[in-house]
Amino acid sequence: MRGGVDDLVTTLFPAECRVCDRPLVRASRVPVCEGCLEAAAKPQAGALCRVCGEALGWESEQALRQFGEGWGGDGRLCVPCRRIPPEFARAVAPGVYEGELRELIHLLKYERMRGLAKPLGRMLAGAIEQMEDEIDAAGADWAVVAVPVFATKAKERGYNHAEVLADVATKELRERRPEWKLKAEHGALRRVRETASQFELTPRARRENLRGAFAVTEGWDLVGRYVLLVDDIYTTGATARTCAAVLRRAGAAGVLVATVARAQVEAVAMWDGGRTGAERRLA
Repeated sequence: MRGGVDDLVTTLFPAECRVCDRPLVRASRVPVCEGCLEAAAKPQAGALCRVCGEALGWESEQALRQFGEGWGGDGRLCVPCRRIPPEFARAVAPGVYEGELRELIHLLKYERMRGLAKPLGRMLAGAIEQMEDEIDAAGADWAVVAVPVFATKAKERGYNHAEVLADVATKELRERRPEWKLKAEHGALRRVRETASQFELTPRARRENLRGAFAVTEGWDLVGRYVLLVDDIYTTGATARTCAAVLRRAGAAGVLVATVARAQVEAVAMWDGGRTGAERRLA
């Protein structure tokens, strides 16, 4: 029956995938083919920083254990996390911010294709499950907080994309992991001023751009609580670091970060004077 409906709809109302431009063969509210959705779900490869998830330049965990553990101090930490440890315990993302995944996020974020929150939110839920040791160890209720956008942007888009992603992931995890007490509390964090686009800013400029941009909502009690912070993309970590610091100053016992995608920089240039790519960026 479904096949007949698909044939009828795609014949009468032909459409192309918004990512690859190939004809759609199934009727769907989301104009993206199954091939692109599957490609977007490709997991990250290689060894990642155990805190923020940055690629360490090793093609596998095995290679890191064999050759890299003693190089540059703690081989499982990237340079920024070694130099200035973030206020969050760990950050995860299911995929790299490129290709199909990047296009899907753009369609959700800028072209109001809210239906894409469902497949992307499911991917996000899978990434959150990677932090089961940290979540189980806390043994407490978790406040799920989306990184807020300024009111004018939310009004322009019709929604906060991070919030809808967080809600889909939270619903999914309530079914998969009912023992985790996840509660959406997006109102706990607010953006108190509008900021310039982070896109073309240097890491230092990003930090300055976000200084004083977030605050815990007055009257919201986070003392002793654990927070799962959700956003669409982890780029340099400036937003995650800033929000986590605000939450911890408000008394949060711990913060974990989950994003749909991770913008990975070039792999480690191991023998360039002993400096990594991250070190060169910070110089």
